[in-house]
Amino acid sequence: MYRLLNSIAFMALALPALAAAEISDFQYEDVFNLEYASDPHFDGRGETVFYVRNFMDKMADRKRSNLWRIDTDGDNHRPLTSGNYSDHSPRLSPDGEVLAFISDRSGKPQIHLLWLDNGRFLQISHLPESPSNIQWSRDGSKLAFTMFVPESKPLPVKLPEKPEGAKWAESPRFIDRATYRADGRGYLKQGHNQVFVISHEGGTPRQLTAGEFDHNSRLAWSKDDDALYFSANRHPDHELEMMNSEIYKVSLVDGEIEQVTERFGPDSSPRVSPDGERLAYLGFEDRKLGYHNAGLRILDLESGQTRAVDTAKDRSVGDFAWADNKRIAYSYDDSGSTKIALKRIGGGEKVLASDAGGLSLGRPYPGADFALSGRGEIAYTRTLGQQPAELALSRNGNVRQITELNGDLMPLRNMAQIEEIRYESSHDGREIQGWVAYPPGFDPQQKYPLLLEIHGGPFANYGPRFAAEIQLYAAAGYVVLYTNPRGSTSYGQEFANLIHHNYPSQDYDDLMSGVDTLVDQGYIDEDRLYVTGGSGGGTLTAWIVGKTDRFRAAVVAKPVINWESFVLTADYSRFFVDYWFAGMPWEEPENYRRRSPLTYAGNITTPTMLLTGEQDYRTPISETEQFYQALKLRQIDTAMVRIPGASHGIAARPSQLIAKVASVLYWFDQYKPAEEGAQVAMDGESPDT
Repeated sequence: MYRLLNSIAFMALALPALAAAEISDFQYEDVFNLEYASDPHFDGRGETVFYVRNFMDKMADRKRSNLWRIDTDGDNHRPLTSGNYSDHSPRLSPDGEVLAFISDRSGKPQIHLLWLDNGRFLQISHLPESPSNIQWSRDGSKLAFTMFVPESKPLPVKLPEKPEGAKWAESPRFIDRATYRADGRGYLKQGHNQVFVISHEGGTPRQLTAGEFDHNSRLAWSKDDDALYFSANRHPDHELEMMNSEIYKVSLVDGEIEQVTERFGPDSSPRVSPDGERLAYLGFEDRKLGYHNAGLRILDLESGQTRAVDTAKDRSVGDFAWADNKRIAYSYDDSGSTKIALKRIGGGEKVLASDAGGLSLGRPYPGADFALSGRGEIAYTRTLGQQPAELALSRNGNVRQITELNGDLMPLRNMAQIEEIRYESSHDGREIQGWVAYPPGFDPQQKYPLLLEIHGGPFANYGPRFAAEIQLYAAAGYVVLYTNPRGSTSYGQEFANLIHHNYPSQDYDDLMSGVDTLVDQGYIDEDRLYVTGGSGGGTLTAWIVGKTDRFRAAVVAKPVINWESFVLTADYSRFFVDYWFAGMPWEEPENYRRRSPLTYAGNITTPTMLLTGEQDYRTPISETEQFYQALKLRQIDTAMVRIPGASHGIAARPSQLIAKVASVLYWFDQYKPAEEGAQVAMDGESPDT
């Protein structure tokens, strides 16, 4: 049943000088020492890869990044920029001589140019807001980018002017937008993202779009550099039908905007072919399902004819890039792994990589970057479960890893081994895939506590990718089980939509069957079962403790507890109502309540901790507070951990990731079996946190 996944033999790669060093398990402090690669780009000859090297600034408790280069044979690996800055989004000029990139080294993100022949770089923009989506014109004379443009709207009511020197209260804020706050951004400022161009010599940028629509998308230059393609929702009902975006073309000559695609659903990520004749983009016909596969389409710019590209069957395309005028490379998730394939348009394809990923440090989610060379080679971010993203090259499927960014750390750590598991769900016999992380020094003849860790989304997937949280749980002595129950992506549209308008539901059975499968192996102590998960996984954790008492303790992170209150307070209320339910809360109250963990709070006996960021606007902390108060009213052992300044990405900063894991392990430690010497909280009294 089990197939041990391949992993890098870190000890074999370690320098002799490390032989005498003390080997230990993965620790909290190690989070600050993790590095990973992202956003690779080839030079014009395909002999050098430029990429972003990400690292942690321990003093600032922030992720930082610099630009690096490495030859494809692994030699000449050196930095192009340095310092505790965020240098990112490198884009090579058409002549191959200059890298454009965005950096905050002047205090605010700005566009910079770096000359590769002498290593000098220059800030060419002085923008009031942060630029993004930078893209060279084909002739190298200009750079296009998007940027937020503030707007000022006066209050609709007339207030008296305050006397000179008076200290009145701050004026009220008048909100009339459907989406008025967004997770990670807080309460939205008045304004919209617009498209700009700036000369490669700097100067004043020219704004190409305006109005009440957001134009924050990938940009693509036309064949003659006289227009830009972008994605936006410019429909009159854009606030109500928020997924209905199209591809547009804006002229640099007269500023006219032309709609290029027309269908109900999201069309995005435009890329023009090298010869400028065709436009490729992603999207789908929106049927208001919980999950749709994103497909790849190509538009002939002269005839206006559009055709779908046959990609991996029943899988969603993640990203893509033109290899030449006849071939496209694209990424997709398949059974928990991220693959990259090279497709001949109208012909066959070849999978070039099956182990892409490593960009999500906390939990084993997908996320990979890749680039193509003119010689048919791809550079991509690679992960094998015991390392964050390293750079690897693949030619015809032959993979060579060319970086060891964590070679100074991983040889000194005993990392958890990751093993795949497949089992049948007790609900309908469907095969469910998952992974087991074993504590260092695992002995199958001993008994171990089991920690079930559940992914969020719920339309997402876990896989055999590096995850600091999983490694830390295993280092603490837990066998960690993480699975892809029904509703997970990478198994096709039908499997994902088994929870359409029905979440949580039988995904509970899928998870419990995974626990049963591991218990049957004989090395799990049934008296030491624990469960946690975040976001959708937090919702399922809260659902689980309302359905069973087999877990000794649970930690519910950033959950939805009450679907009625959630859809009325979450940042994208309209999306959740339209795609996750068949009607409004007042139209179908029983459906909302049937699927709400709060409905089953009266059944709970499991000690349950709640953990959420105080600035979470995706699953607002009011959801956590409701469940906490319900458990307190029932005198169930509970505690609430609030992470100051954290949004839904609760572990965005290194110290927050550590605090999250430490809180989970603390709570579980309080509820070890009494014979282990743990002080189990009784009589409704919560442990002191």
